[in-house]
Amino acid sequence: MPSRDGHAEAGPESRRRNAIAGACLRLAVIALLVGGQATSPPGFGLTGDRLAVTALTAAIAVTLTLMVVIRLRPILPGRWNDGPAEAVLIGLTLVATIALDMVSDSGPAVAVLMFSVGAAAVRHPLSRSLPLLLLALAGLGSSVTGLLPPPITPEAHQRDLSLCVSICVVFAVAYAIRQRRAATAAQAGEAVLAERTRIAREIHDILAHSLSAQIVHLEGARLLLRADRSQEALDRVERARELAKQGLEEARRAVAALRDDAQPLPAALDALAEDFRDATGEECAVVVSGVERRLPPETELAMIRTAQEAVTNVRRHAPGSPATVRLNFGDRECELEVVNPPGDAPGTPGGGYGLVGMRERAELLGGTLEAGETEDGFLVRLRVPA
Repeated sequence: MPSRDGHAEAGPESRRRNAIAGACLRLAVIALLVGGQATSPPGFGLTGDRLAVTALTAAIAVTLTLMVVIRLRPILPGRWNDGPAEAVLIGLTLVATIALDMVSDSGPAVAVLMFSVGAAAVRHPLSRSLPLLLLALAGLGSSVTGLLPPPITPEAHQRDLSLCVSICVVFAVAYAIRQRRAATAAQAGEAVLAERTRIAREIHDILAHSLSAQIVHLEGARLLLRADRSQEALDRVERARELAKQGLEEARRAVAALRDDAQPLPAALDALAEDFRDATGEECAVVVSGVERRLPPETELAMIRTAQEAVTNVRRHAPGSPATVRLNFGDRECELEVVNPPGDAPGTPGGGYGLVGMRERAELLGGTLEAGETEDGFLVRLRVPA
């Protein structure tokens, strides 16, 4: 989920990697600065400009080191409010870097200046990073606007003007990177919420329907036992037991689908047909056409649930009737049909998801569901994009 600064709340391992990478980058900048200043005139020393170079380089190294400590905060115990502290350190680094550039006119100081402005834009919201950009421009623009005492050569004037433009470009690019990261984090948060909603829907479908039906049967058994109708009560208990077994099997299928390790759709339909044959003694054929392929987990789960509900309804509402399951893999959609002729005996009402639940699943996937009587019996047809 996004944080107050617009970043996503990463896991411990991700925070650790980011912290180590940021710390290593700042240590590399320190090494570049010290090495570059040691080989650039006037170099380090204890008098005059050399003393100023030594003091300013040490100050920049200290502020960057403190930023390394802050970057390591995610893997250290405790939680610090390090945002304002790092912004202050970046501001001090900018001041010291601009002063060092005025004294030595060196490339390493310019590199640190660019890095600091980019870090401010990437790491901090606009309310903090924009004042830091203005601070850098004010320091460099002193020569451009003529605020520094002479002599200011035309070459130095042109250099500082180009540097101001470059800093603005760096800031704009870094801020764009920050915005892109924020957008990616928001999309990731939405994906997590969508996945949680899908899991919640699966749990609701399993528990709400299965357990509620079991409660009805068990309550009926309790009342029948009080009336000394033990055989009817036993039948109710057997139905509740069957519902519990079905609910457990549905939970296993849902977990397998959510983990993306479910068996292929044709194999799952074959398993459903085998269960139908074992339970009823009637035939249940599975006909697969088209080029077989794996579908998204939520699509396969919806088709399995629809087929399961349809064959279960055949058992309950058309006893003695065989069933046929047809699965067609098309180029742009996948179609599932479950058909059965009329039963030999009147059916009994039962639990299950029902047509409403099946239609809801189809609509969530952008598909359609048809169900109703035909001349030859009953038909359930599900079409989903694939």
